[in-house]
Amino acid sequence: MTGPVATDRDRAVQAAVAQGLVGPAQPVAGLLDVAGIRRSAAELRSAFEAFTAPGTPVLHAFAVKAASLVPVLRLLADEGLGCEVASPGELALARAAGVPAARTVLDSPAKTPAELREALALGIAVNADNPEELARIDGLVASAPTGAPLGLRVNPQVGGGSIGAMSTATETSKFGVGLRDAGARDWVVRACLDRPWLTRLHAHVGSQGMPLPLMAEGVRSLFDLAEEINAKAGRPQIDTLDIGGGLPVNFASDVAAPTYRAYAELLSTVVPGLFSGRYGLVTEFGRSLLAKHGTIVGRVEYAKSAGGRPIAVTHAGAQVATRTVFVPDAWPIRVAAYDARGLPKTGEPVAQDVAGPCCFAGDLVAENRTLPPLESGDHAALLDTGAYYFSTHFAYNSLPRPGVYGYVADPSGAVRFTTVRTPQTLQELAAESGAAHADGMRALR
Repeated sequence: MTGPVATDRDRAVQAAVAQGLVGPAQPVAGLLDVAGIRRSAAELRSAFEAFTAPGTPVLHAFAVKAASLVPVLRLLADEGLGCEVASPGELALARAAGVPAARTVLDSPAKTPAELREALALGIAVNADNPEELARIDGLVASAPTGAPLGLRVNPQVGGGSIGAMSTATETSKFGVGLRDAGARDWVVRACLDRPWLTRLHAHVGSQGMPLPLMAEGVRSLFDLAEEINAKAGRPQIDTLDIGGGLPVNFASDVAAPTYRAYAELLSTVVPGLFSGRYGLVTEFGRSLLAKHGTIVGRVEYAKSAGGRPIAVTHAGAQVATRTVFVPDAWPIRVAAYDARGLPKTGEPVAQDVAGPCCFAGDLVAENRTLPPLESGDHAALLDTGAYYFSTHFAYNSLPRPGVYGYVADPSGAVRFTTVRTPQTLQELAAESGAAHADGMRALR
């Protein structure tokens, strides 16, 4: 009998172990499937192209927070995507990746005057978050006219999904102008009519845990608001709708669901005029483009047991899977077992904990999970970790950031790697922790 066919991920894990990308010297590493990322980008483009009127300007701006890695942004730019940035650091990464200002959107809810001034000077699209920020932009535009597209973020207040922290259209969300607050809608309309240069509207309902119908309802609210403003202006003042992103990801299997096609089809039904060509469109997808194409491989340092339950103590824990460790019910991930050579582990599955290296009891990426028995020298792979898991490193215990590598698995079975982020050295870690200023505090008397 033949065994199961090795997937590209299986081949990549084996090759990473064979080439020393993960092993005793580097006990944890991240892997990104380049072909898979390209495929997701193509699926996004084609899904919207299928419903959008020819000639409609559409910018798919990748949410940089989902994978704040310059090579990833460059790869996505090659696939026709721009960047949505929410901080000066993310803007610096987009610029380092060569993403043009015209394909960049700034959405931070706490933009400083310096950030706004830079964005307006570069011609980057800016969505104002609140009345105070809009007043700040008034002053900047008056002092230095800009060609940057300017918009206003609104909160349609359609409700939340199953994960409160990912729900951005609740009644009291910190984002945007709440459209259902007393007098708010009239204020938004008047704010636009008083500013001919305010030509965009933005809304983002949420991400993981959000049902597609609720997301579509938020987009419909945005579309209806644009129609109202344009009717009162007597001209198409609002010419672009930024509908955010947030397509949820299936973390239960290898199946990518829901699909971009399903979401675009739903939008075409719920908001028929959205794809008519009357408005340019901007999207801000992040997690759904990358999640399925990332794997974190952690070496098993020890195998032990407590209370009769086996525990695999690995090097991949809260420092790389922060959300999963602290909010496991909302962010569960699958774990795959590989042996010391990086081959899929066999053996009768048993319930076991997969623990990380951090010095607190809750550092578990999987609890009471049924897997082939993990032993010292084996590898635990955290699946579907291509988005956010490389952006939200948790520096507890001063664990260094692991290396990240892109890969392509050739039809012949060979795997080629490229470095996305080099592993952080202990010297670099000490430097960013103030080593150059070691004597500073004791010099103060």
